[in-house]
This record gives sequence, structure tokens and C-alpha cells, in this order.
Amino acid sequence: MTEIKNVGFEDIAITDGFWKEKQDLFRNVTLDAIYQRFKETGRFEALKCNWKKGMPFEPHIFWESDVTKWIEGAAYFLQKGRDAELEARIDELVEDMYHSQEKNGYLNEYFTVVEPEARFTRRTDHELYCAGHLIEGAIAYAEATGKTRLLEVAEKYVALIDRVFRVEHSAAFDTPGHEEIELALVRLYRYTGKKEYLTLASYFIEMRGKSTRDTCYEFADQKNMQSHLPVREQKTAEGHSVRALYLYSAMADLAMETKDQELLDACKTLFENITQKRMYITGGIGSTNRGESFTFDYDLPEYTAYSETCASIALAMFCRRMWRMDPDARYADCAERAIYNTVLSGVSLSGDRFFYENPLAADPERNAFNDERPEGIQEHLPILQRVKVFSCSCCPPNLLRMVGAIADYMYSVSEKTIFAHCFMNADATIYLNDTRICLEQKTGYPYEGDVTICVQSDATFTLAVRVPGWSKTTEFYVNGEKAEPEMQTGYAYIYRKWEKGDTLLLKLDMRVKLFAAHPKVKAVCGRVAAMRGPIVYCAEQLDHGVTSMRDVRISQKATFSIEYTVLGGEKMALLHTMAEKRMIRQELYQEFPYQTEKMELTLIPYHAWANRGITEMTTWLLDEMEA
Repeated sequence: MTEIKNVGFEDIAITDGFWKEKQDLFRNVTLDAIYQRFKETGRFEALKCNWKKGMPFEPHIFWESDVTKWIEGAAYFLQKGRDAELEARIDELVEDMYHSQEKNGYLNEYFTVVEPEARFTRRTDHELYCAGHLIEGAIAYAEATGKTRLLEVAEKYVALIDRVFRVEHSAAFDTPGHEEIELALVRLYRYTGKKEYLTLASYFIEMRGKSTRDTCYEFADQKNMQSHLPVREQKTAEGHSVRALYLYSAMADLAMETKDQELLDACKTLFENITQKRMYITGGIGSTNRGESFTFDYDLPEYTAYSETCASIALAMFCRRMWRMDPDARYADCAERAIYNTVLSGVSLSGDRFFYENPLAADPERNAFNDERPEGIQEHLPILQRVKVFSCSCCPPNLLRMVGAIADYMYSVSEKTIFAHCFMNADATIYLNDTRICLEQKTGYPYEGDVTICVQSDATFTLAVRVPGWSKTTEFYVNGEKAEPEMQTGYAYIYRKWEKGDTLLLKLDMRVKLFAAHPKVKAVCGRVAAMRGPIVYCAEQLDHGVTSMRDVRISQKATFSIEYTVLGGEKMALLHTMAEKRMIRQELYQEFPYQTEKMELTLIPYHAWANRGITEMTTWLLDEMEA
């Protein structure tokens, strides 16, 4: 097992380009937009634990996780620039939690004031999930500001959890219903160096699938909570997709800390099942609203795709852990696919509205008819416009922490090698053993394929740069001279004595490519999807005078032109090509063959759909077979 250390975002400054603009949007708009919605809905007030029956905004079982995820995301922006007003907001929330915590360490607003007699009795009720996000928020805030009040609260609560679950077994169940605390405990172990946190994380992971006391929802089975088998025996991704990927992330963390090859192999098996049989082309996972779950191999419906924003965030988190043990470009390819498509689709281009689900196709008529049906017989269909807040608002603050720490996905280091995984304009300070190395990366990614890495230090080391799987004709230049690096599992390895000012230029193949799904993905048989670089593209009806986007046919030999434009305030590349549509007839059924006519097809990045009003959308277009 390769030991590779992550280069944290705190050692990287994003300078300009796509991610700088996105971070500025989140800092200036999204951060406060989420805060205001949480304030209006009572999430912050509930932390005071002074609610009584008859008062508005009864606390919910997972509201605390919303708050501490917001704190975590805010802390990542504070890492890059202290802000007294923002810190004052957070400090007020921290004080409420500090004063609401019971003497024994217990802290949960719902079970403190609504059902105090029910604490640690229902596995389905998110107590440990909330504790996990408390831990992560506390660590992030301490790292950003040096303030440890929230960390003290978290550690006191963890001591109680350890005693109740691992030592006494006095809770009514053994493992978390919604995973998250496991990976948070590993993070707490790494931050504090206290071995008991790793021990508790290991306990929760290894006990999963073995307990006779772990119950599940009435509408589901143990697969929904990944408790159907011990984790080392699980071969397929099952159940609630966010829970699953948080568990797999924790398994990868534990494998890394304990050098457990068997556990790593289990993670690899699960990764293969997800990416080869259960993942949308956009990097979305979770095919159904029933339990927000994976279903079965190749079941990837379009209109009803659940594809939760949080699930793709969790998938990227899992991939980042995997490449630290197994430097294979497929992990970064997968993370990037999720981030640039389903993750970013979860937030509007304006930065203040959000999607929980991310379908692959949308039909306003279908949604309108469904909305008119009586409650109870409606089909579950994702919404067609992003909203400011959900009753279950896990996705908005999750997006905040993902974008705030996006540079975490750039680099990692082993003893003599610096790995470059994802590309963005940034200056990084990296320590290779005791040698300080500064790297400057410049690129127009994800819409341009040239990536320049300038070494700003004199040092001898290997630079291993990921070559994305979609780039078929990649070229490399060192100081302007063409190079032929050694290729291993998708990384180009270049070993040399680097001198200050040396550059590596990576020229990626940015031609538009059409992809077809496996024949068993029945929902899209005979259809193709377009990708350029890491971006999946889709078509919206408002750009076309057609009866239905589902009737549009695109040739396998289609040629595309690129239009650089600004949509919703964001710079992006649109695709244009010629396609075909049927000529409109009045008959319900027409004798084959039918007449067609040419049309101009405009494709936009998938993450940008639904920003110009309600309209039909499709990602998969009919494949016009060539004779």
C-alpha cells in the first residue's frame, strides 16, 4: 500500500480562473444566503435548547448538522481571510452549543427539548451523524481561527459517545444509522493525535453488519444503512447513497491509518461497482427516491434520477481518499466528473438557490400534470427550479464546504513524488520531506486543455501528473521541449533536477466526444451524450424550436463549434452542431420512414441547466446511426 500525504487547501492559494470566480461567488453570496435561510427557519435559534410546545420551529433531528456544516464551510473561507463579522456570527452559535451541552457531554437540540427520554434509542434519528458534523466543524474552525471552544464541546461529546457505545453498550443500537461520525473521528484523531478516536472509528466501522441490535427504517431493510453484511464482505454499493459513500470514505481512512490491505481491497471493489455499473455519466449516484438509494446494476433512469448533490460530494471525498493509497487516475477522473457536473449543478449560477436532486432529463408537462394529482398518488419527480432552502437542507452547506476547500483535490505527495490530480489556477507550497517546493499552476481548465505547472524552487523530484481518461492524444513539454514521460495507471511521471522557472506543459485533448451507455442501461439505449473535457453537456428546449428535445438526432460524425460566452454571470463554453428532427405531423402515429429536417443544436454545460426558467432538458440525444 502506497503512503501518500494530501496537500491541504490551506497551503494552496487559488489565484484566478474558474475556481477563483466560483469561490468569490460562494464567499460573497452563498455563505450569507445559507446563513439567512437557516436563521429564518429557526435552525440557529434551536441551538439555545429553549423550545417549548406551541413555539414555532420545533427542532429537527438533523438541524444541528446543517449548522455545523455551515460553520465548517465558513471556516474554510476564514482560512484565506479573517473576517470579524463572520467570526462573531459563528462565535454566537458556538456559545449557544456550549451552554446547551449537558454536564455529561450530551448535545442534541432535538433530544434535549423534544424527546429527552428517547436519546440513543432510535438508530434512524441522526444523533451520531450530527455529532460527526460537529466534530468536523469544530476542527475546521479551530484550524482557521485558533479558537477551540467548539472543539472542546465536540471532544466532551465524543467521550460520552465512546462510553455509551463502545464501553458500556448502553445505547439501544450499536452503529450509526447515518454514517459520518466514522470519518469525522479519524479526522479528529489526525488533528489531536489521540488514539481513542481512531479506536472508536474502527469500532463503528467493524461492528457494522454484525450487530443484532441495529434496527432500520420500517420502509427499508438493512441494505439502506449498509448493515446487511460486515464491511469487508460488501461487494456492491447498496442503500442510501450518501450514507454509503460516507461509510466507504471512513473505510478508506481506516485502511490508510492501519495499513489494512483487506479493507482497501473492499474499497476498490465498491469503487468498481459504483463507477462501472451504478453511476450516471454526470458522476451522480443514487437512482431512486425510495430510501435515496442505489438500486441494481445499470438501473439509471433519467427523469426520476435522484442523484443527490450530497452523494456526488461524498463520492468525490471517497475518491480523494483512494488516490492517497492507490495512485490510479481513475479516482481523480471520477471525482472530477462528479464535481464539475452533479456537484456544481446543485447550486444556481447566482449562488443562492439549490438542487437536492439532479435528473438527467426534465419535462415540464410531466411535472405539471404530476403536481395536479392528489397527494399520495404522485410520481416522484425532481423539481425544475432551484430553491433557496429545503426542509432537509444538507446540500447547501455541503456545497459551501466543498467549494471552500476545493484545492484539497489538487496535490498529494509521497516520499519523492508530487502528484498533480486536479487542475486549477493556484500557487502551492509543498513539503517533500524537508524540502520546500513552490508550484504555480496556470490553466483555462475546465474549458481549455493546456495546463502549465511552473516549478519555483530548485529541487530534484518526480512530478506525476494525471492524464484524464478522456484525453486520448495528450502532449507533454518540459521547458518548451516535447517530452515522453513514463506512464503508470494514468499518471505521467517526470523525474528530473528541477530548477526555478522550469515548466511542464500538459496539452490535453479537448475535442468533443460522444459517449453511449452500456446496453443494459435501458433508459438510454440508442442515445449518446456529449462531453468536452470533464464537462457533460445537455440541451434545453428554450434554445431550440422543436416539439421535444427527446426527438433530436445527432450524428456519430457530428462536428462541433465552440462558443465562449457568459451565462448567468459565469464564463463557459457552449457547443454548436447540426442535428436532425422529425418534421411535425398531426397524426399520432406515422408510417416509417418519416421525414426529417436539419436543425442547429446548442449544448450547454450540464451544471448550468435550469438557470433561465423552466424548460425541457435532456442529456442523452438520439444516435443517428451512419450507413
